[in-house]
Amino acid sequence: MLSFNFERKGKVEEIKLPYGRMRLNLKIPEERLEGILISKVDSYKIDEGEVELVRKALSNPINSPSLQELAGGKNKIVIISSDHTRPVPSHITMPILLEEIRKGNPEADISILIATGFHRASTEEELRDKYGDQIVDQEKIVIHDSSDSDNMIKLGTLPSGGKLILNKLAIEADLLIAEGFIEPHFFAGFSGGRKSILPGIASKETVLANHCSEFIAHPKARTGVLKGNPIHEDMLYAAKKANLNFILNVVINGDKKIINAFAGHWEEAHLKGCKFVSKLAGVKPKLADIVITTNGGYPLDQNIYQSVKGMTAAEATCKKGGVIIIASECADGHGGDFFYNTFAKANSVQYVMDEIMARDRTKTIPDQWESQILARILLKYQLIMVTGAPKCMVESMHMKWASSVEEAIEMADEMLGDINKITVIPDGVSVIVR
Repeated sequence: MLSFNFERKGKVEEIKLPYGRMRLNLKIPEERLEGILISKVDSYKIDEGEVELVRKALSNPINSPSLQELAGGKNKIVIISSDHTRPVPSHITMPILLEEIRKGNPEADISILIATGFHRASTEEELRDKYGDQIVDQEKIVIHDSSDSDNMIKLGTLPSGGKLILNKLAIEADLLIAEGFIEPHFFAGFSGGRKSILPGIASKETVLANHCSEFIAHPKARTGVLKGNPIHEDMLYAAKKANLNFILNVVINGDKKIINAFAGHWEEAHLKGCKFVSKLAGVKPKLADIVITTNGGYPLDQNIYQSVKGMTAAEATCKKGGVIIIASECADGHGGDFFYNTFAKANSVQYVMDEIMARDRTKTIPDQWESQILARILLKYQLIMVTGAPKCMVESMHMKWASSVEEAIEMADEMLGDINKITVIPDGVSVIVR
């Protein structure tokens, strides 16, 4: 039996891996380490504090009047805000947005619309954790429900051919604003901006059309790619039709602290933010037979569904036939019944992929996109999850389970039949491997 001895003499590299609300301490002998892929976001130095960065962005909007000016004379104002699965520091950004709006219009009727997209509704506890008690107790908060057809409006047809159906509250607003954050996204290129509309406040039918197997399989539907990305193009169209007036998007580091902010025109401010992130997040691959990654810790690693994002970073630097290890807490389990059952009820991963690719774009089922990407990874690599999710759950989804990263490395050595080099990506959702 092969054995990985973590106590051997010689130089050892110590690496911190975000896991839930804590960090795992991983030690790897230097002779086994092929490389560590880290975004420059964490080493980016700033002089201003988080509040100052946000206020500075709002005071210098990109190709747009200020929020105070826009709010003047508007009655119904809606702020679209990311849900509990996104680490947007809304306890900082939301009070400032509300303050700026009320400076321009003290009598404005303001609603905060939680952009759940296709996720479950945020709980009260999650809302309080995200916004703080004062906002939850004093502001009007509405949680988007993608299945609630009574509160939707049809706005035509997406470039993809799918129906564009969006939340009525947002469309009927006199002024529509969105807050969010920008990070690399595994099929939309980057998060933020137009994503607040689609999938954020879109109907189930619209999300399914946009996330069809044809688009997910498209070579441009990848991390860090916007030009020619059909998923991104649908999202742009949706944001324009929704008449999104203004955005505030922040960039955060590994400690979830704001390091930059971009405000103003929904497309131009977002593009400027994407360019900033791209420069910091781009890393060159360090090919290895074993790649260790994470999903960036809480709140991004709440379930297996979300953890597929971190897996794609490892996919880009793992040798074919190698082993991907992902440390992701997954306190909420699998994250979606459709997603889980797609694998749990399938005899093989190839069966999963064949079923998805044979499905017409008009027949997309919930969570299909995540299943498709996970299947793509599993068809090329063996995958071990270091997670709090039950072992039986992980194994029924055609992956392996380990109680620690050290145990996972020993398992990987056994699976590969040799002692192999290791590449580590401490935060799999923060890098663009290219």
